[in-house]
Amino acid sequence: VQLQAYGGGLVQAGGSLRLSCSASGDTFSRYNMGWFRHTPGKERDCIAAISWSGIQTYYVDSVKGRFTISRDNAKNTVYLQMNSLKPEDTALYYCAAGLTMETIINKKPPYWGQGTLVTVSS
Repeated sequence: VQLQAYGGGLVQAGGSLRLSCSASGDTFSRYNMGWFRHTPGKERDCIAAISWSGIQTYYVDSVKGRFTISRDNAKNTVYLQMNSLKPEDTALYYCAAGLTMETIINKKPPYWGQGTLVTVSS
């Protein structure tokens, strides 16, 4: 499966952005999906994941209550709605796909999209 993430940009602290990730090349609904972020000097972390059905979700503590992951299997797209953004959310954001939630949450998904940069100014 090929993934393409987009929607990053520059936003002021307290603002919102929605990232999107479009999939192609395979049956999207087979895959559990995740959003990761990476900042220099830190490990790339899974911040949100969603099961193939959309029923199960996972969030890292630092984004709970502010970010929402969702998917539209008819559009082959997964979204990350980011609200109440903070300067520490500044990072390169990636989407990823795997056949199990564990591979995503454990940072080992086999399929990755390119990153989209989110910059939050104070």
